[in-house]
Amino acid sequence: MKRGLIMEGGAMRGMFTCGVIDVFMENGVKFDGAAGISAGAVFGCNYKSHQPGRAIRYNKRYCADPRYCSLRSLIKTGNLYNVDFCYHEIPDKIDVFDRAAFEADPMEFYVGATDIESGRIVYHKCTDGGERDILWMQASASLPLVSAPVKVDGHILMDGGIVDPVPYAYMESVGYDRNVMILTQPADYVKPKERTVPLIRASLKKYPMVAATMAVRHKIYARQMAEISEREASGRAIVIRPPESLHIGRTEKDPEELERVYQIGRREGKAFFGRVKSFLEY
Repeated sequence: MKRGLIMEGGAMRGMFTCGVIDVFMENGVKFDGAAGISAGAVFGCNYKSHQPGRAIRYNKRYCADPRYCSLRSLIKTGNLYNVDFCYHEIPDKIDVFDRAAFEADPMEFYVGATDIESGRIVYHKCTDGGERDILWMQASASLPLVSAPVKVDGHILMDGGIVDPVPYAYMESVGYDRNVMILTQPADYVKPKERTVPLIRASLKKYPMVAATMAVRHKIYARQMAEISEREASGRAIVIRPPESLHIGRTEKDPEELERVYQIGRREGKAFFGRVKSFLEY
């Protein structure tokens, strides 16, 4: 048996995920491996580094800081979320990411990103939290139109959620057969058709597979939700979702809103804690 933690993305809806996993970390819940997409990767990495509270802390502190996320950054650098500040200054100097703890913990940690030349998802196993791992996390969270593609390991990468919003199939393919999934939309959510496809097609005209995949992303998501529900109903997985829509902006700049969503995650984490421990056979 291999026990996996699977984390969907969703920008600042990821504060829900942070609340859930902080409760798990505080109560000693251990997984053999984890996989994250986009926000699920950049926030979920704190599980392996044993840092509950870190993601909500720095997001509340800097969500309204133009160095963190701003139109100015998008115009100057091609990235709405400033790469130097978000992926270097914060984890290296301000709210330090514990790379030694990340490397020492035996839990495998996988990050998924979309290869924009092929239009396929590719996965990377992060091992030491160093520069290469951080590049993969950045790539996984690099949304079309508001982020520049990331070059790493021979790939040109963007947001993993384009192709694989919830990476349960990948985890199953590498042997994880007892999985806890954290989603950031409620059970009745239906993803609409992507309205920005023409803009994406124009901005990434050298990479037509991105726009082609975004055009059917709502169908990919619907299929995944059906497959996840089947796994949940059969007892193959535990699925933790918000009880209702979180109603939070993708680039939310109100710390109180981030805290509100984080606390919803904490409540759900506490509600599911007993079931999760039994499911994982602790």
